[in-house]
Amino acid sequence: MAKGLLHYDQVGSFLRPERLKTARTEYTEGRIPLEELTKVEDEEILKLISRQKDLGYKAVSDGEFRRSYWHLDYFWGFEGVEHIHFGEGYKFHDEETRDDSARLCGRIRFSESHPFLAHYKFLRDAAGEDAVARVSIPAPAQLFAELVRGANEDRVNEIYPDRQEFIDDLCNAFRDSILAFYDLGCRDLKLDDCTWAMLCDRDFWELMAGSGFELEDIQKLYLELNNKAVRDLPSDLVLSTHVCRGNYHSTYATSGGYEPVGELLFGEENVETFFLEFDDERSGDFEPLRHLRGDKNVVLGLITSKKPQLEDKQVIKERIQEAAKYVPLDRLALSPQCGFASTEEGNKLTEEDQWKKMTLVKEIAEEVWGA
Repeated sequence: MAKGLLHYDQVGSFLRPERLKTARTEYTEGRIPLEELTKVEDEEILKLISRQKDLGYKAVSDGEFRRSYWHLDYFWGFEGVEHIHFGEGYKFHDEETRDDSARLCGRIRFSESHPFLAHYKFLRDAAGEDAVARVSIPAPAQLFAELVRGANEDRVNEIYPDRQEFIDDLCNAFRDSILAFYDLGCRDLKLDDCTWAMLCDRDFWELMAGSGFELEDIQKLYLELNNKAVRDLPSDLVLSTHVCRGNYHSTYATSGGYEPVGELLFGEENVETFFLEFDDERSGDFEPLRHLRGDKNVVLGLITSKKPQLEDKQVIKERIQEAAKYVPLDRLALSPQCGFASTEEGNKLTEEDQWKKMTLVKEIAEEVWGA
């Protein structure tokens, strides 16, 4: 099996149990202290890890149970980044998210007090010796995109008159955080990244191009950001990335196949495995996978996390074989297309539906790879 590849896998976020939702509401309203919320989080995460291991999953997640968003909570942990309300949320298909955002308030630095380090230590200890405790954090390009989003960019220009200094500090903050996770025992880290998929959307592309946007330039910038942050890392740290078109309350943000970004993303981003959304026609076909270089792996996100209906096994097997025309079968794997709750709202399915999906992923993988 290729390095770091598990033939059945998962992206990381899970539906928040009602008990956890209730505790978070009570904490927000000032009815319980932080210690009580943390106790509930701990207990629910232990149950989740046990459920993953009972199903046979070898890389386990804490479900992102301590986060409100898949990305913003991590950004807010950096020095120089503040939590703001942007005035409008992210625009999804027929829905708009809450309006939280991240904005610069100083130079970006990583701090050993970043709360995600404590989150990882709990996950590491709970995972034990028979499972991999995987860290999932947003990609550097994702933070860049947030900090230059609309009026947020004014702060960047004030604090960093030299844009290259901004890029260097951002990448160094990420690299320092990754090394801090490594020092705590992390050997499997995934960068979640919606930026590349935004560039796959023709409508988005044309809108930006009308303002002097050059697709090739911003792709090169995203590549620089992500690769600089993972430069010269220990060789036994397994790196992967997940590319998604948005996942909020069972809706999506963009559409379009990977061809516009395939050459740079699949050919030059310095990760070993790509978790890729392929659950419906919005993601296009598998042909862009021909751009993969070397012995990189692809985890095919063929099982949707957005709907409760179970996929037909035979259809999924046929799609795996179709992808194998471009990537050798032993370097392919299967997972849900995204997490089940990229934000605490979660997708529109039940916990029972969620575990049926996870079981289906494993069953298909066992039948295809014998894994």
